[in-house]
Amino acid sequence: MLFNSAAFLVFFPIVSIVYLLLPGKLRRIFLLAASYYFYMSWNAKYAVLILFSTVVTWLSGLAIEKVRTETQDSNDKSRKKEKAILAACITVNLAILFVFKYLNFSINTISAIRKILISGADSLGTLNLLLPVGISFYTFQALGYVIDCYRGDFKAEKSFIRYALFVSFYPQLVAGPIERSKNLLAQINTVPDKSRKELFNYDRIRDGLFLMLWGMFLKLVIADRVGILVDYVFDNYYKHGTGALILGAIGFGIQIYCDFGSYSTIAAGAAEVMGFNLMENFVAPYFAQSVTDFWRRWHISLSIWFRDYLYIPLGGNRRGLLIKLRNLMITFAVSGLWHGAAWTYVFWGILHGLYHVVESLIKPLITRIKKDFEIPEGTFGVRFINAVITFAAVDFAWIFFRAPSIKSAFDYIRVMFTTPDFWLLEGEGLYTLGLNAAQFRILSIALLALLFADIVREKTGKRFDRWMAGQWAPFRIICGVTLLVVTVVFGVYGAGFDARQFIYFQF
Repeated sequence: MLFNSAAFLVFFPIVSIVYLLLPGKLRRIFLLAASYYFYMSWNAKYAVLILFSTVVTWLSGLAIEKVRTETQDSNDKSRKKEKAILAACITVNLAILFVFKYLNFSINTISAIRKILISGADSLGTLNLLLPVGISFYTFQALGYVIDCYRGDFKAEKSFIRYALFVSFYPQLVAGPIERSKNLLAQINTVPDKSRKELFNYDRIRDGLFLMLWGMFLKLVIADRVGILVDYVFDNYYKHGTGALILGAIGFGIQIYCDFGSYSTIAAGAAEVMGFNLMENFVAPYFAQSVTDFWRRWHISLSIWFRDYLYIPLGGNRRGLLIKLRNLMITFAVSGLWHGAAWTYVFWGILHGLYHVVESLIKPLITRIKKDFEIPEGTFGVRFINAVITFAAVDFAWIFFRAPSIKSAFDYIRVMFTTPDFWLLEGEGLYTLGLNAAQFRILSIALLALLFADIVREKTGKRFDRWMAGQWAPFRIICGVTLLVVTVVFGVYGAGFDARQFIYFQF
C-alpha cells in the first residue's frame, strides 16, 4: 500500500481512530494486525519473510540474554555462546536478504565474468524472484536490535507482540527511517499506559497531519513532477547536451530528496498522530558544508546504522589514518550495495567513499589555507560556496545512482561535458524536456517552498512542522489550506491516476 494511494486515504484514518479509541491492552495487537495488513496489501505471501525474520531475531535476543544470565562460571564461555548466537542470527537474516535481493545479481555477474574468460560461454539461469518491498529496511532494523542486545545496550524484549510491532510498525516499515530499539521499541512498551487524554492531544495530532500533508506535497507536487523531466533526459541523454544533462542531474538530486524525504516525512507524521516519535531522517542535506556533513544530514538512520554496526566495529578512526580510510571505503561500498543489486549502486557508494578519503587527506591543508588567508568561518559567502561545491560533488554521484548501467552513466557524463547546448535555456527550448511552461512555473514555485522550509530548518534547528506550530494560528491555517489545495490540484498522480511508487521501495 502506497502512502499516495486512495487505499491509504481510507486505511490511515480508520486505523488511527480505532487505535486511539481502543483500551490500552488492545492497542498493540490491533496496530500489529494493521501493520501486517498494510504490508500484505502489497504481496501477502511475503509477509512470511518478515514474520520469519521477526521470530529469528526475537528468539536470538532472548537466547543471548539467557546465556548471559545463566552462565556465571566463565565470562569467556558466555561471550563465545552469545557471539555464536549473534553470528547465526546475522547469517540467517543476511542469507534471506541475499537470496531475494542479490542472488540474481551474483548469477549475472558470474555469467559476465565467464563470458570474458570463456569464449562462447552461455549465461547462467536466474530465478524468478520478486524483491520483497522494504526487506533491506526491516532486516537492518531487526539486526540492529539483536546487536544491541549482544552489546548490552538494550534488554531483550520478552513480549513477541511488542517486538513484532517494533519490526513491522507500518508507517516506517517499507522505507524507513530505520529505527533503533532504544527509541521505537521503548515507546511501544509504554502504549498501554497512555490515557485517552494523552492520545487525543490536539496539538500533536494537528502537527502530525500537517507533517503528512507536507510530505504529500513534496512527493506529488515536486518529486513526481520533476521526475517527468528526469526520466525524459536520462532516457534520451544522447539526444541532448550540456544544459539539458546538467538540468537532468540536478533534477534527479531534487527528485530523490523530495521522494525519499517525503516518505520519511509522511511516516513521521502518521506515527505522530498516534503518539509515536520517529527519528528525523533528513536535515536540509543540500545545505551541507562537505560530503561528510552531507551524510550527517542525509538518510540519517542508515548513516548511523552503518557507523555503529560496521564502521566502528571495523576500527573506525581509532587505528591510524590508513585503517580509517580503508574502513570508510568498505562502509560506503557496502552502503552502495545495500541500496541495490547493481554495480551502479556499488560505484556510487565507492565514489562517496573516495569523497570522504579526499576530505580526510586534504583537511589539514584546508585548515592551513583558511588560517593563512584569514577566511572567516560561518559567513554566508563561505557557507554558500561550500554548499555549492558539496552539492556539485553529490549530484555528480547521483548520475551513477540513476543511470541503468555504469557505461550509460559515463556516456551521460561524456555527452554532458562535450556537447554544449546552453541555447536550451533561451526561448522555448527548456520546455522540450517533458514539462511545458505551466509545469515549470508550478515546479519553480514549489521549489521555493522547499527552499524556505530547509532554510527554516537550517536557521532555527526546528523541523518544519514544529516551527509552524509556533506561528500565528491564522498563518498556520492559511499555509495548511494552501498546501492541501496545491497538492490536490497540482499533484502528479500518474497515467490513469495510478500512484507513482516511491523510489526507495526498490531498496
